[in-house]
Amino acid sequence: MFVAAPLLLTDFRLGLLAKYLCIAMVAVGICLAWGRGGLLTLGQGLFFGLGGYAMAMHLKLADAGPGELPDFMVLYGAAGELPWWWRPFESPVFALSATVLLPMAVAAVIGTLVFRRRVKGAYFAILSQALAAAFALWLIGRQSTTGGTNGLTDIQGFFGYDLDDPVNQRTVYFVIAAALLALAALVRQLIHSRYGELLVAVRDSEERVRFLGYDPALVKLVAYVVAAGAAGLAGALFVPAVGIISPALIGIVPSIEFVIGAAVGGRASLVGAILGAVAVMWAKTTLSEEFPGAWTYFQGLLFVLALAFLPGGLASLVRKVRERRAAGPADHDTPPDAADTAGTRSAAVSAKSPEEVTA
Repeated sequence: MFVAAPLLLTDFRLGLLAKYLCIAMVAVGICLAWGRGGLLTLGQGLFFGLGGYAMAMHLKLADAGPGELPDFMVLYGAAGELPWWWRPFESPVFALSATVLLPMAVAAVIGTLVFRRRVKGAYFAILSQALAAAFALWLIGRQSTTGGTNGLTDIQGFFGYDLDDPVNQRTVYFVIAAALLALAALVRQLIHSRYGELLVAVRDSEERVRFLGYDPALVKLVAYVVAAGAAGLAGALFVPAVGIISPALIGIVPSIEFVIGAAVGGRASLVGAILGAVAVMWAKTTLSEEFPGAWTYFQGLLFVLALAFLPGGLASLVRKVRERRAAGPADHDTPPDAADTAGTRSAAVSAKSPEEVTA
């Protein structure tokens, strides 16, 4: 499917698909943290933004040239020199590492403080959402160094390649698709490993796991950090795919959209989470053009309906249909009389004492 997309879609639609696949990467991390670990992460926009700004800062410095300030700093009247915390991002190695390691480091600090205090459930969800909102507000308040409300825009190049060239845009798409597949393979390995079983055990009965000698806080921390790294990678690749990163893409609303995609598709299924994220983003692009004022309400209703009536998402619905179809022929092949006779014999045997059965 990923290989055929460039042949079937226009350059504009291919760019949209690349954007959707970035959101699907966030859903993969949510599948691990929420679907398997029960951690409702409503603040993934924080880590998405950290990865996105780390990548965008390097690309803006590369576009400006050696010793020059990015265009928005000149426009907003910044000081004559580059801020100290921008300078490490001149190195491509540092910038690429920071896109994943910085969100994971921040998640490790937050998770250690939160999970050691046994904060969970709705409290954890609200706290994670508040952190995303605080980060967006911090970015808005530092216009001369972060671009403020506009963010970092008009990104022209990607490690020496012109992003206006359709050929290079296709290359970016393939990079995003390959990263998504690699990330899904990694998370799938974690889910089906001993750690994945332990994560489910912590979700279902944290106290029992603690009595068995394991540290539930550490188990949850690993899932939270991996999900943060996935969101950071998604944010980093989102920048060359779209050419912009701004606070509007990382606040409360985007963080909820990440979760809605995973919930609709199936938060416990990797394939379901990926397809759900792509489907929800496609619906947002399509329906928001027709109903710009009503889309937000529809999106919220979709989330509520998915949690209330289909907790497992569309993936569980497909599985139930397959199970029903597989069970149908077996039930049909069993004669009613035979089934009744078997049930009668079973009841008669169970009614006898052990001595009578032995005799």
